[in-house]
Amino acid sequence: MGFSFLTQELAMDLGTANTVIFQNDEIVLDEPSIIAIDNNTGKPIALGQKAKLMHEKVNPSIKTIRPLKDGVIADFNAAEMMIRGFIKQVNSRRRSLFTPNLKIVVGIPSGSTEVEIRAVRDSAEHAGGRDVYLIFEPMAAALGIGMDVEAPKGNMVVDIGGGTTEIAVISLGGIVQQNSIKVAGDVFTSDIQYYMKQQHNIKVGEITAEKIKIAVGSVIPDLEEEPEPLLVRGPNLMTAHPVDAVITYQEVAHCLDKSIARIEAAVLHVLEQTVLRYRGERHLSFRRRSPSQGTGQAAFGKGQHPVPRGGGSAAGSCEGYLPGPEAYGPLPVPYEVGCPGAETYWDYVSMQLSSYFWRWLHWLC
Repeated sequence: MGFSFLTQELAMDLGTANTVIFQNDEIVLDEPSIIAIDNNTGKPIALGQKAKLMHEKVNPSIKTIRPLKDGVIADFNAAEMMIRGFIKQVNSRRRSLFTPNLKIVVGIPSGSTEVEIRAVRDSAEHAGGRDVYLIFEPMAAALGIGMDVEAPKGNMVVDIGGGTTEIAVISLGGIVQQNSIKVAGDVFTSDIQYYMKQQHNIKVGEITAEKIKIAVGSVIPDLEEEPEPLLVRGPNLMTAHPVDAVITYQEVAHCLDKSIARIEAAVLHVLEQTVLRYRGERHLSFRRRSPSQGTGQAAFGKGQHPVPRGGGSAAGSCEGYLPGPEAYGPLPVPYEVGCPGAETYWDYVSMQLSSYFWRWLHWLC
């Protein structure tokens, strides 16, 4: 406890659309996961919201990159620069004489491969993280909404992000059954762009489609409180002249119907597999019911960020909620998680002693 001022703990939701950082029970950063880079020097020009404003409006000397695709890192160098920049923004508000020992908890999709997990971990380490912990996003979301994950009962979590939809049943501190599908916010945006092209003969960009989704987005055609129709302007595909179109929430619900049906099918599949696993399939009949008809209640709304909150609450005891050893190779979890890079027990002890020496040296200074 005497060296706590030398340690900085961050929980990061490294999402396809947005990156959220949680520290000391509050959201300290919420920015779009995008970076603008100078093509001549390769150095970052802008991050987050500033880079998003440049998106689709850049000149040949500047390029904007979204380092994550479908929930995983697609551009390693851009992801590393983006994470380092976001951490620098957080630390700019912190006044300290010494550089803290950075401890990061990062949420990862439950369906990540070993290569994808290594990419996230290496990016966080190269960005300055000394101790990097990984936690599955469904588990982090469950912890973030205050769910009792240790209880001997099943709880389903459906986390619809920007690149993936994470579906998991959690019981006794572990994930019983999970599924990760690449149908989420980015696919919804593409569906809206395709609908505008086919039905209204208008070409709209990613930013305009995002505005349509936020303003009049819906997954059911009948709402008690109907949002106002949105006026959209864009170039006509035939004449290239700017034209206007009025978009209603019923149209958005219609164009998103196929994608929502895929999410519903994935949810039902996880439920069926969970029942089959524990009840057996003899004399078992399933009564199919669409999740859109109402199977639960949303615990968190937009902007409340359960994943980084859950990562923050698990920062002190990550070993209980981290992926199993098979995600990291043949090494035991305590060695691999507690000290990244330790291949033997003596490597683990040596690296731990090095960490203590580093803290002692800072304390003397």
